[in-house]
Amino acid sequence: MAAVAAPGGGGGGGSQSAAHRRLRILSGHLRSASEADLSASQCRGRATTTPPGSQSGTFPKRRQEVLKWNGWGYNDSKFIFNKKGQGEFTGKRYRIGGLIFPLLKDWVEKNFGAGLEHKTTPKASLNISDVPPSIASEEFLQDLQNAKISYTQEAESRLFRAHGHCLHEIFLLREGLFKRVPDIVVWPECHDDVVKIVEIACKHNICIIPYGGGTSVSSALECPPDEKRTIVSLDTSQMNRIHWIDEKNLTAHVDAGIVGQDLEKQLGESGYCMGHEPDSMEFSTLGGWVATRASGMKKNIYGNIEDLVVHIKMVTPKGVIQKSCQGPRMSTGPDIHHFILGSEGILGVITEVTIKIRPVPEYQKYGSVVFPNFEKGVACLREVAKQRCAPASIRLMDNAQFQFGHALKPQVASIFTSLLDGLKKFYITKFKGFDPNVLCVATLVFEGDREKVLQHEKQVYDIAAKFGGLAAGEDNGQRGYMMTFVIAYLRDLGMDYYMIGESFETSVPWDRVLDLCKNVKERITRECKEKGVQFPPFATCRVTQMYDSGACVYFYMGFNYRGISDPIRVYEEIETAARDEILANGGSLSHHHGVGKLRKHWLKECVSDVGFGMLKSIKQFVDPNNIFGNGNLL
Repeated sequence: MAAVAAPGGGGGGGSQSAAHRRLRILSGHLRSASEADLSASQCRGRATTTPPGSQSGTFPKRRQEVLKWNGWGYNDSKFIFNKKGQGEFTGKRYRIGGLIFPLLKDWVEKNFGAGLEHKTTPKASLNISDVPPSIASEEFLQDLQNAKISYTQEAESRLFRAHGHCLHEIFLLREGLFKRVPDIVVWPECHDDVVKIVEIACKHNICIIPYGGGTSVSSALECPPDEKRTIVSLDTSQMNRIHWIDEKNLTAHVDAGIVGQDLEKQLGESGYCMGHEPDSMEFSTLGGWVATRASGMKKNIYGNIEDLVVHIKMVTPKGVIQKSCQGPRMSTGPDIHHFILGSEGILGVITEVTIKIRPVPEYQKYGSVVFPNFEKGVACLREVAKQRCAPASIRLMDNAQFQFGHALKPQVASIFTSLLDGLKKFYITKFKGFDPNVLCVATLVFEGDREKVLQHEKQVYDIAAKFGGLAAGEDNGQRGYMMTFVIAYLRDLGMDYYMIGESFETSVPWDRVLDLCKNVKERITRECKEKGVQFPPFATCRVTQMYDSGACVYFYMGFNYRGISDPIRVYEEIETAARDEILANGGSLSHHHGVGKLRKHWLKECVSDVGFGMLKSIKQFVDPNNIFGNGNLL
């Protein structure tokens, strides 16, 4: 027998060495995959698939007890400017908690024209009376009760699930401007619960919007303002178990509502990992990754979500969609998984997913390379892609993003460390002649067998040297990777000082990378000037996930909106122009954030009239009454 029940748990995870890691076969939980499948479908007796003493997951039903209702991340974690005007990060959840960032204030003033004397005042607390009242029939609520489905009509819970993390959504929340919100939040605990909820919704003509981690940046969770029916937010957070791990086939069967950090921690306790690590993995869910065709930072060795999925189960108004077996590949017409991947909640609810897993890597090593300019860096990445030797993660930042990262360097702990940093800077800028205003940096993560990692590392650094790259140390690579998980907190700080910003991404062929990066940044600058933005915008990019034929390019854009009466409208006009420029330069509509409502007016252009018609036909067949009426894609 090869399948084992997986331990539960919550919280973050870290890499382990082989010496400290062992596979724990739990007494009383060893069984075959087929037996596990049977128990996985019996949700009320589901405790048999989870070891005694395990936790249910990171977040309670009332996630607002843990997370901000009008900003990114945990309530106790944020960037601030302290009484001395120094940047600081609060809380103890991250390694940077309590650290001082002495360069941040100067960077903000230089790049945004912002000052600490110019401060906005967001709505300090949620005023329940401002939230639209719940609309729901007593018959519908009675059917939920009869089906033993947990639900609430509490205003704060409904508002919390009425949005993702697009700039305009968070801006409106901070201003206390609440539009249409769900009328009811329901918490299914398993696949069978979802089947019951969808059946009841069809009976009463209720609109369902699936809710995973709430990290969408495509307006996917916004309620259509003209929807007159009762809207139900179907929160999958209580569907968070690993049902089984199959060691022989290296697969795991998992509830779709599990949060990324919980998934990796629980797999790690059995000696395995999935390797899918998006920037949002602390909060986003497996089901959300599938629904948006997500990609992670370590895609280069683990693959994108479509490469990691073996089997998907989804509940639709027409019934359950699933394949008949969990074979690695099927030649049985078009792959139904690709109707589900990227469906963004318009067809049904993803409830369970079988994923590929791997043993936790024996060894992990960080690194970084500094290049004389962005062109040399891109050429190096292209050669790495040609030789198919990309490490788990390689991300090339342009100079503006390098300067941004430097501003987030914490206060030096010792004179010795300061001396070493000074020597490195002297060597790179004076001895090697790199211009600090032109150079760029790539951060690296290698993982796997120790000997192979060291060989792999040498190969990549040898390639980098051919393009003028210099090794810049492990600390810079590790710090850059760690900062990925806290960078989103900076947007909330910016809004306190009239600064708004957002990220967006694309994929592009290799021969268009440089032109696209240059043209999009120039377009942003030009549009800001034309739209009356008084201060120069911040426009920067990095090249991330790599493919044989191209790469992902990730942009950050922001500006100081003092003097602008409607900053969100102006921002959206500028971002729309930037997206037009991306498409004109051969880029894709999105690489991993999906379409949602934010980008759907470009979709027909991107997939052709016929392709768009095919998608509409699938929607019409599976959901003729538009029960899943979030309005995404179509």
